[in-house]
Amino acid sequence: MSEADIFKALADPTRRSIFEKLAAGNMNASALRQGMEISQPAMSQHLSVLRNAGLVREERHGRFVNYEVDPQGLATIAQWLAKYRAYWPARIDALKSVLKDMDQ
Repeated sequence: MSEADIFKALADPTRRSIFEKLAAGNMNASALRQGMEISQPAMSQHLSVLRNAGLVREERHGRFVNYEVDPQGLATIAQWLAKYRAYWPARIDALKSVLKDMDQ
C-alpha cells in the first residue's frame, strides 16, 4: 500500500462515503449499501479498491463478511500529514505578517 494508492482510493466520492460509514463501525456489504444507489457488484469493486489500498479489511464468519477500517491505512495517512504539520504554522505566521503590513 502506498500513499498514492490511498489517496487514489479516497478520491472517489462513493468510496469516501463507504469509508466514512465504516469509520462508525464494522458492517457487511448489504448494510453499507443502505441509503446508497449502488449495485452489489459495484459495492464489491469499491470495497476491493479500499482493501487493496490498505484502508479496509474484511473479517469472514462462514458465509458472512464484515468490513472495517484498517488502522494501518490510517497510520499511513497520519504519517503523510505529519510531514506537513510543521510547515503550516510558519506559513500562517508569515501570512498574518503580510496581512498586518497590508493594513498599515
